[in-house]
Amino acid sequence: MTMSSAPDLDIDHVAKLARLALTTEEKAKFSQQLGDVLHHIEQLGKVDVTGVEPTAHAFPIVNVWANDVVRPGLTVEAALRNAPAQRDNMIVVPKVVE
Repeated sequence: MTMSSAPDLDIDHVAKLARLALTTEEKAKFSQQLGDVLHHIEQLGKVDVTGVEPTAHAFPIVNVWANDVVRPGLTVEAALRNAPAQRDNMIVVPKVVE
C-alpha cells in the first residue's frame, strides 16, 4: 500500500541537501517513498509510550571485551621471520611518499 507524498515535503530541497541531481522520474519516485516513510513515522508517534523508559538499544548492551593482560610479545627474530625485506630490526616497505 502506498501513500501519497507528504504535502510539505520539498524533494528539491532534500535532494540539494544530499547533493543529488535527480531526474523528474526520480523526484516523483523518491517523493512517494519519503512520503510513505513520513506516514509511518507519524503512525509511530501515535503509540502510547507512557511508562516506557527511553533507551538507545532494545536489549541491554554489555562489555564483552576480555581483561587486558600483559603477556610477552614476539621476539625480533620471530616478528621479522616472514618479512620480505628487513633492515636494522625493522620491516622494509616500498616508499610511498616522494
